[in-house]
Amino acid sequence: MAEESESTPVSTVESMMEKIREKIQVHDSSSSDSDSDGEKSASSPSVKAKIYRLFGRERPVHHVLGGGKPADVFLWRNKKISAGVLGAATVVWVLFELIEYHLLTLVCHILVLALALMFLWSNAHTFINKTRPHIPEVHLPEELFLEVAAALRMEINYAFAVLHDIASGRDLKKFLLVIVGLWILSIVGTWCNFLTLFYIVFVLLHTVPVLYEKYEDKVDPSAEKIMIELKKQYAVFDAKVLSKISNVPLKVKKV
Repeated sequence: MAEESESTPVSTVESMMEKIREKIQVHDSSSSDSDSDGEKSASSPSVKAKIYRLFGRERPVHHVLGGGKPADVFLWRNKKISAGVLGAATVVWVLFELIEYHLLTLVCHILVLALALMFLWSNAHTFINKTRPHIPEVHLPEELFLEVAAALRMEINYAFAVLHDIASGRDLKKFLLVIVGLWILSIVGTWCNFLTLFYIVFVLLHTVPVLYEKYEDKVDPSAEKIMIELKKQYAVFDAKVLSKISNVPLKVKKV
């Protein structure tokens, strides 16, 4: 009986110690989980911040292209509309560039064909027992032309302001970049005419954005390496050439 009385306190103490140990283990595991979650939540913004995007963009490609119907066409959200627009541009390019159709001739032929068909249909409805065709009256809204003219005026004024800023000699780097860009554009102009150049740009707008959106996770790391290398080369060019040009004092002769 004495042994049993001695063993019961010991067993109760051991059971209490086991419960305390279990509580300590549960608390440690929960704290470690919370710490790991906190580390993940703290590291996720830094990981997102380290992701390089082409041209430093922070928005999706769809928003960069405007986010409206033109962006849907360029990104092939509706394949039928995008294919129709690209097909129509291809037909126009083939007509004017390969077949060497003239714009005035094409417009006149289309009008002659349309007017002839509507005229014959309007006069032949009594013979074929069909109703007279309803030809809608077309009225162009004045507000649309005013909005387009206002937008065009703003863009032209902005272009003039940029040209004035470049020609004023305030920024030598911007001046050299514009000169080089115009020189490259003039070389491209000798290879093809304006219509072919416009068609190439149009095709690129329908292919490059959708391919980039699909493979941006593979393109962005390569673009980051290229941009880093270009920045290094530009820094060397700036240190050896541009900085010396900008520091040369202009000597004015006194008359």
